[in-house]
Amino acid sequence: MNRMPWKPMLRQLWLPTLVFLVLLVSTADSTNFYFPPLTEVLDALWNQLLRGGLFEDLLFSLRNIVLGLALATVVGVGAGLVIGEIRTLRLATAPLLDFARATPTVGFVPVIILTLGIGSGPKVFLIFLGSVWPILLNTISGVQAISPAVHETARGYRIPWALRLRRVILPGALPQILAGVRVALSIAVVLMVVSEIYGSPDGLGSFILRSGSSFHVADTWAGTILIGILGYVLSVLLLLVEHRLLGWYHQRAPRVRSPRPVRTPGTDNTGSTESIKSNGVVV
Repeated sequence: MNRMPWKPMLRQLWLPTLVFLVLLVSTADSTNFYFPPLTEVLDALWNQLLRGGLFEDLLFSLRNIVLGLALATVVGVGAGLVIGEIRTLRLATAPLLDFARATPTVGFVPVIILTLGIGSGPKVFLIFLGSVWPILLNTISGVQAISPAVHETARGYRIPWALRLRRVILPGALPQILAGVRVALSIAVVLMVVSEIYGSPDGLGSFILRSGSSFHVADTWAGTILIGILGYVLSVLLLLVEHRLLGWYHQRAPRVRSPRPVRTPGTDNTGSTESIKSNGVVV
């Protein structure tokens, strides 16, 4: 059973803790309207979560991210496995995929709001639209990176195509797939905020917009910090899932001490030789 990477994650907490303490001390006596003391921001965050409706906005945003990212993962992985496995299909879709990857998804926000409204559905669709491309492209890349010997072995044993995708291709491409999901997560957080700022009565983005419009600076900073915390927590959870699924991939091979080179007759005292055998290989 693979252990979760608790120690590396704990070692990574020292810098955020240091930054938090520096901000806490440096802003303690702040009288700047736009940069209130950190204690005031934390108080506003706590009060808004308990009594200000921020917790409902958090759940609204979290639900949109989870649904959009889950849908993008299913569609991106499924289509990527098929496209990556079929060379003709991969060549035919390459121009379309390159065009879609280069098109900024944020530009679709006004169109989606005008056509689909301001409910939760358009937010999920926008997150899906922006997150599916890194997952799809990384899945295709992961399929192509699998050794040709693996494909030949699977074909030699006459494994059915659907079973080969599920039991051979998917595990082999999984490291690259999860790398694409990590990229998609950061895109999903950005699109969640943008979509809620420009067309939503609920969500963290809408909370920040309302607070900023009302000149409640502490509340605005509180919502911004909460978005950062949400992104970090989701990244940690994804890291734990990745380590759980790819424990075999992250394990380091045991170090084996290389045997001493065996000198063949004819070597001089300096160690130069016509042929030195090491581990059975002539070098």
